[in-house]
Amino acid sequence: MLELTWPWALLALPLPLLVYRFVTRAARQDAALFVPFYQRLSQLQSDSVRSDAYRILKLICLTLIWIGLVLAATRPQWVGEPIELPSTGRDLMLVVDISGSMEARDMVLNNAQLSRFEVMKAVVSDFAERREGDRLGLILFAAHAYIQTPLTFDRSTVAKLIAELEIGMIEESATAIGDAIGLGVKHLRERPADSRVMVMLTDGVNNAGAVTPLQAGQLAQIENIKIYTIGMGADTLVQRSFQGSRAINPSAELDEENLTQIAESTGGRYFRARDVQDLIDIYAELDTLEAIEQDQQTFRPVNVLFYWPLGAAVLLSFLLAMLSFPWSVLFSGQPAAAADKDAARPAATGGQ
Repeated sequence: MLELTWPWALLALPLPLLVYRFVTRAARQDAALFVPFYQRLSQLQSDSVRSDAYRILKLICLTLIWIGLVLAATRPQWVGEPIELPSTGRDLMLVVDISGSMEARDMVLNNAQLSRFEVMKAVVSDFAERREGDRLGLILFAAHAYIQTPLTFDRSTVAKLIAELEIGMIEESATAIGDAIGLGVKHLRERPADSRVMVMLTDGVNNAGAVTPLQAGQLAQIENIKIYTIGMGADTLVQRSFQGSRAINPSAELDEENLTQIAESTGGRYFRARDVQDLIDIYAELDTLEAIEQDQQTFRPVNVLFYWPLGAAVLLSFLLAMLSFPWSVLFSGQPAAAADKDAARPAATGGQ
């Protein structure tokens, strides 16, 4: 249906009549801008068109222009039919580590070594696409934590943003796990108590930020936010050099103890992703989270329409200007100086 955002602007419709009625004729004709050749322009205009039909048309145009401007000022809008939003699902905040250590190439797929970061983007973006009915948010962290996407039903946009992530978007020299969890708590605390879920993926240990992971976990527990933590990284990586091959543990710094404690204290669970298939299986298991009933929500699309009456007023203004222009003088071919001389001669004769 059609609605006016500011209907009180309609009170301005009778303003021109009030001005005409209560302002004296002398005041209305008092010029605010003095133009040296205004008298000549007025004469040309009076010589071109002064018929009754023109005056009626001019009055109609001015009236319609004023009505169009007033209607545009009311900001009309068309409100569509209500659209039901999903009534089940969770408020799920995805918290992703994009620190420099995620560039470690210890993930193997089809005999090719991939970085943790590449695998994470593919798996997590696919997970976001599948979470139909959930309100998703995205937090990125490295040396600092930032909210990339507030909670939204637009899963495709969240998945696209995950797929477009790059190492270096945030200072990558450290990992602020506690700050990331704390930021997630801040954005989830106002949501329904039984629907708050956080899924955090990291490959390291907290070594930056103002809040420790355990302190952030306690805040999440108080706010009834369930946290699922994922530790990513292989247990063994073979490095080859001129001295030979040697096996190292690329996940030696992974803080599994604190990640496990945070998850269990909030009612969640800690997962260990040692390879690509592990990570796929973990997010497939997270897909089985039971949906939570929420209050029914509706959305009504709104299309603003103010530009229609405004555009009509502008077009009528151009039409009125074209009707008022002395086209006959313009195309008569008479030089302007001669026209001025001819216009001045009768006045001189009258003076004699």
